[in-house]
Amino acid sequence: MTTQDLTVDLETSDLIRDSGAETFTLCFQCAVCSASCPWNRVSHFDPRRMLHQARLGVADLEDEAWWMCATCRSCVARCPMQVDVIAIMRAVRRLVVGYGAGRFPDSIRVSLKNVAGVGNPAGESPDKREDWTKKAKKVESFSTDAEVLYFSCCVPAYDAKARRMAVSLSNILEAVGIKFGILGNREKCCGESVRKCGNEELFQTLAQSNIDAFKEAGAKTVLVSSPHCYHTFKNEYPELGAEFQVVHYTQYLAQLIRDGKLKLTKPIDKKVTYHDPCYLGRHNSVYDEPRDVLKSIPGLELVELPNCREDSICCGAGGGRVWAETKKGERFSDLRVNQAIDVGAEILTVACPYCMLMFDDSVLTMGKEEVLQIKDISELVLEAME
Repeated sequence: MTTQDLTVDLETSDLIRDSGAETFTLCFQCAVCSASCPWNRVSHFDPRRMLHQARLGVADLEDEAWWMCATCRSCVARCPMQVDVIAIMRAVRRLVVGYGAGRFPDSIRVSLKNVAGVGNPAGESPDKREDWTKKAKKVESFSTDAEVLYFSCCVPAYDAKARRMAVSLSNILEAVGIKFGILGNREKCCGESVRKCGNEELFQTLAQSNIDAFKEAGAKTVLVSSPHCYHTFKNEYPELGAEFQVVHYTQYLAQLIRDGKLKLTKPIDKKVTYHDPCYLGRHNSVYDEPRDVLKSIPGLELVELPNCREDSICCGAGGGRVWAETKKGERFSDLRVNQAIDVGAEILTVACPYCMLMFDDSVLTMGKEEVLQIKDISELVLEAME
C-alpha cells in the first residue's frame, strides 16, 4: 500500500473520523487554533491548514509537521466549536504508525520500539526501574497494608537528572509516616505519550499490563509524580476496567498539610515562580494545590509568570515530543526560562518530570545556571521540613 493510496483512494478523512477524531467536521476555519499554538511564538505551525487537509482527505502523511503538536490543549480550550485538535493529530499519527505509511521522527520511532520491547522509552532493563530507590532513605515493595502505591513514571525511574523527584517525594512520605510501596519491574510505561504518538495497540497492551499489576497487588490508590501518568490513569484507564483512585503528588501533599500531618517549618527565603504543566492544568484543571503547597513554605515568595494557570505556555514535551529533537531557538522551555528570569524568580519550580527535563536543558544551553534554579515542588517541601 503506497502513501498515495492511503491519502486519496482510501479516503483519509473517513479513516481519521473512524480513529476517534469525528469533531474535525465542525471546524469552520476560524484559525483560532493557529493563533493559540505556542509553536507560533518560536517558529511556524498552522493547525488550521492541517485540519483542512484532513477534512478534505488530502493529508500528507510524509509531512513531519503532524508530529509537531505537543498536545498542550491550548487550541482545544479556545476553539469556539470545541474541535478536538489533539484527537485529530493522534488519529493521523495512528494512520502513519498503523499502516506503516508516511514518516515520523526517528527518535520517536526508537522510543516506541523501546517501550514495546522492554516497557520503557529509555530502552533500559525493567530490573533497573527501581534503581532510583538506592538514593532514597526507605522504599519498600508494595503490600496491601500500604496507604498508597507510588508510581514514579519512566522519567524519574531512568533519567539521572529527574530521579530527584522520586527520591524527594519518597523521603517526604517516609518522614511523615505514610506507608507506601512500589511495584518495581512489575510496572511499565503508563502509555500516555505512546497513545498520543498513534500506537494504539501498544497503549492497550501497556495499560492492561499495569491495570492487571495494580489489581494483583491490591492497590486502591495510586500516587503519581507525572501529570501524564495522572491523566491517562484517571481519564483513559477506566475504559479498560481500572478501578483505582489516582492522585497527583501535589494534591496529596496539599491534603497532608491541611490535615496537619505535614508541617513545614524551615524558611526558604527565595523568590519562586511555578510553571503549570499542561496535563495537570489545562487537561485536568489542577491549579490550586501546587500553589497551596508552595504558599505553606515559610519565607517563600511566590510570584506568577505572565502566562500562568489556563494560559500557561507548554514546556514542549507533550505528545511524544519529549522523545523528539527540537532545534535550538524553537524550544518553548526557553521562553519560560526567560519569563521566570524577567519576574525576578530565583527558582522555577515544576510538578512534572517532562517539564523538569525541558527546563533543566534550557537553563544549561542558555547559560543561566547561575541565575535560575529548576526544582520540583517536592524538593522545596523536603528542604522546608529539614
